[in-house]
Amino acid sequence: MLFNLFLILIAFSCNSTDADLENTDPTEVIVEDGAKITAIDYSGDANNYTFSVTIESPDTGCDQYADWWEVFTPDSTLIYRRILGHSHVDEQPFTRSGGSVNIGSEDFVYVRAHMNNLGYGSQVFSGSISDGFAQDSLSVNYAAALVSEAPLPTDCAF
Repeated sequence: MLFNLFLILIAFSCNSTDADLENTDPTEVIVEDGAKITAIDYSGDANNYTFSVTIESPDTGCDQYADWWEVFTPDSTLIYRRILGHSHVDEQPFTRSGGSVNIGSEDFVYVRAHMNNLGYGSQVFSGSISDGFAQDSLSVNYAAALVSEAPLPTDCAF
């Protein structure tokens, strides 16, 4: 019975048309193709932490690259943004550090990455210094207004 179901699924997928592909929700592509936070580490003291954030992103050059990672609160307050000045085509995943991240040890925050042409990724980390951070996911539209808050990248070096 499972084998028959498998054959039906294969037949169905082979019968998709160009029209089916045209009707794909573009936000699904953003979720799958966006930058992903895969690990974070931190050091320092309350209101003066340094974060080291590991990102996996589909960089192709300045036309498509992870251009920042950020720390923000659940109420959409931007705490810190680390601008990434160039693409990382040949360095995947990559880790970049930044700070001073001005949070208390018990403050719950999100850490996520942004692509210059795809927007925010859905794979994030959330938590606090005192409880630790864990992989999480958010809608790519969560706290979307932060996209226009400074600091913002001015150029891509390569």
